[in-house]
Amino acid sequence: MRKLLALMLVFGIAMISGATELMAQESAGGDSGYQILKQYFIDGDWRFMSFVLICLILGLAFCIERIITLNIASANTDKLLRRIDENLKAGDMNGAMEVAKSTQGPTASVLYEGLKNADQGPEAVEKAIVSYGAVQMGNLEKGLVWISLFIAIAPMLGFMGTVIGMIQAFDEIARVGDLSPSVVAGGIKVALLTTVFGLIVAIILQIFYNYIISKIDSIVNKMEDSSIALVDVMASNNVFK
Repeated sequence: MRKLLALMLVFGIAMISGATELMAQESAGGDSGYQILKQYFIDGDWRFMSFVLICLILGLAFCIERIITLNIASANTDKLLRRIDENLKAGDMNGAMEVAKSTQGPTASVLYEGLKNADQGPEAVEKAIVSYGAVQMGNLEKGLVWISLFIAIAPMLGFMGTVIGMIQAFDEIARVGDLSPSVVAGGIKVALLTTVFGLIVAIILQIFYNYIISKIDSIVNKMEDSSIALVDVMASNNVFK
C-alpha cells in the first residue's frame, strides 16, 4: 500500500511539474487532448487545483489497493467447502483445517476458526464464526473512510475555488471600475473550472467506491453462506460428538 501511494504521489508531482512548465510556455498549435486538459488545469489556477489533483491521486491509490485486496480475497468457496468435506469424510480434521489455513481470503479464515472450535460443539463453532467474521468485515472495509473523505473534499475544494474566483472577479471590477465581460471573465473562468474539476474527481472516486462496496457485499454474502454450509458439513460428517 505504501509503495502504491508513493507511485501515485510521484505521478501527481510530475503532473504538477508539467503544469508549471506549461504555465511558462505558450501552447503550440494543434494541441492534443492532454495539452488542452493541462491548459484548463492551469487556467483554473494550478496552485489551487493541485489540491484537487492530490485528492484524485490519493483516492485512486486507496481504490486500487482495495480492489486488488478484494479480488485476492474472492476465493472459490464451493471448491473450498468441497475439499473440507472430503477431509472430514475421511476423518482428517487436521487436513480440513490445513486446507482452510492455506487458502487466502476472509472466508477461508472464518472457516478455519470454525473448524478449530469443532471439539467444543456447534454453539462454539457458530460463536467463533460470528466473532471472527466481524473482524474480517472490518478488514474488508479498511480504507473506505479515506475514499469517502476524498469524495467529499474534492467538490468542496472546487466550490471553494468558485468562491475565490468570484472574489477575484469582483476585486477586478472594483480596481478597474468597469463591469465589462472582459474584466470579470478571468475570475469567472477560474470559478467554473475549479468546480468542474472537483466534481469530476468526486464522480470518478464515487464510481470506484460503489464498485468496492458491491464487491465487499458479495464477499460477505459468500462468507455467511459458507459459514452456514460448514456447520451443516460438520454435522453430516458426525464431527460433533
